[in-house]
Formats: sequence, C-alpha cells, structure tokens
Amino acid sequence: MKTINRILAAAAVASLVIISDSCKKDDGDVTPPVISLEEPEEGDEIAIGGDHGMHFECDFSDNVALASYKIDIHYNDGEYAHEHSKAENLFSFQKTYTDIAGKKNAHVHQHDVVIPETAPEGKYHLMVYCTDEAGNETYIVRNIVLSHDAEEHDHDHEHDHDE
Repeated sequence: MKTINRILAAAAVASLVIISDSCKKDDGDVTPPVISLEEPEEGDEIAIGGDHGMHFECDFSDNVALASYKIDIHYNDGEYAHEHSKAENLFSFQKTYTDIAGKKNAHVHQHDVVIPETAPEGKYHLMVYCTDEAGNETYIVRNIVLSHDAEEHDHDHEHDHDE
C-alpha cells in the first residue's frame, strides 16, 4: 500500500511540474524589447552640476507590451572601474521608470538625471535596461564622460510622445 501511495504522490508531483512548465511556454512572449538610445551618444561629455539634467532621449518598443526602463550610471575610470565595493565615494545613479508600462512603443525625452557638483570627473558607463510585461529584458551600454568643462546645451527639438 505504501508503494502505491508513493507512486501516486510521485505522479501527482510530476503532473504539477508538467502543467507548470506548459503554462510558462503558453505565454508566447519570449522576445525582448528593443532600445534605441538617441542621446547621450557614445563618448558624450556630460556637465557636472548646473541647473539642467543630462539630456536623455530614447525609443523603446516591444512586440506585446513594455513594463519599465532603468537608467544606471556608474564610474568606469581607473583603478576602481569595476570594483564597485571600493568605489563607495564615487557618483552613481540608478532609477527605474514605469511610465511606459502597457505601451508597445514609447519615446522618452527627459532631463531627470542631474549630475551633482560633488561627482568626480571621469569616464562612466551609462546603461539603459528595458523590461517587457513578460519579464524579458535587454540593455545597452554607452561610455560617457562627466566633466566640469562640458558645455550645457540648449536642445531645440520637438517632444514626440508615441504610444
């Protein structure tokens, strides 16, 4: 009798695993979103301090629906470039935005990232991540330079907001 109960229990567990896996496969959305970062461009100098934030312009798209995007800026210069535990006093920025949730296409234009006067000059990575509603994620990396000598630009361009 114990053997039959063990066999039935094992069959029940196996059935749950198979059903669980088949539900995951039925989602169908395995395609990650697409990121097209217009600004900042590779190698751009970004002004430290000042009244205006970094100019960020980007298009996101997905075959089903977007969920969020994240901007991550971290130091990438010299001895502490990727030893983040040793780079505690260096500038970093990380923020997730959900204003694109539910859209298939979104154009983002913002000046939300302000580089504080205390940020050290140098080379940084700008990473942009995008996640869709199914949990698929993609990212891109740009090398930027933070500088006290960088010019703040007035950007004369249209503000498009696609949905």
